[in-house]
Amino acid sequence: MTPGDHTSARGDCGADAAAYVLGALTSQEAETFRRHLATCAVCRDEVAALQTAADALPLAAPQLSAPARLRRVVMADVRKQPKIAPGVAARRSRWPALARPAVAVGCALAVAAVVGALVLASGGSSGARLVQASVAARSGSAVVRLVAGHAELVVHGMPQPPAGKIYEVWLKRDGRSPSPTDALFSVTSAGAGAVAVPGDLHGVSEVLVTPEPLGGSLVPTHAPVIVARLS
Repeated sequence: MTPGDHTSARGDCGADAAAYVLGALTSQEAETFRRHLATCAVCRDEVAALQTAADALPLAAPQLSAPARLRRVVMADVRKQPKIAPGVAARRSRWPALARPAVAVGCALAVAAVVGALVLASGGSSGARLVQASVAARSGSAVVRLVAGHAELVVHGMPQPPAGKIYEVWLKRDGRSPSPTDALFSVTSAGAGAVAVPGDLHGVSEVLVTPEPLGGSLVPTHAPVIVARLS
């Protein structure tokens, strides 16, 4: 941890993760946060989870080109804007320290909400099949995305696992007990997360998620908090 690490000094570790992923930090703030990432596993995990969501944005919906006339109008308006001196621009772009946590949470929620909306709106594009899961948490939602025999679970609005627990993914086949997988995950402070669903999905009727002791379990010790019915 570097002496100039303002993130840790404020005691709100992880608050800059969403803003960093979205490129909303100033260059100096981004560099400070990169130094902090080298020493903080919590922030690295949060950035990795948010980056998965951010990376999905351009893939979740078909890309449309703006009409040439619209581009000309927008660029003409941009050129008319008065230029701001570098020092003034830096001062204007620096968020108040007290506002940063709220802005960061808002960015994280925006990423999760936009990804969820775009994924659902994309329907079966690119050969993907999307399965909306039922979630125990009222504020949570989850989608299983199936492409070419592979699956990924994307969640947002999920609560953190209980202390000493982690979320574990299970595969359920009709007439059989759920089979454990090595897919263990947590969620960001905004409740966002994504994890690949491993194993052969042939004959799998449900993908389940339960909170389990750290390291995972061989049999579920808790009722499922996410249930995605594949068939």
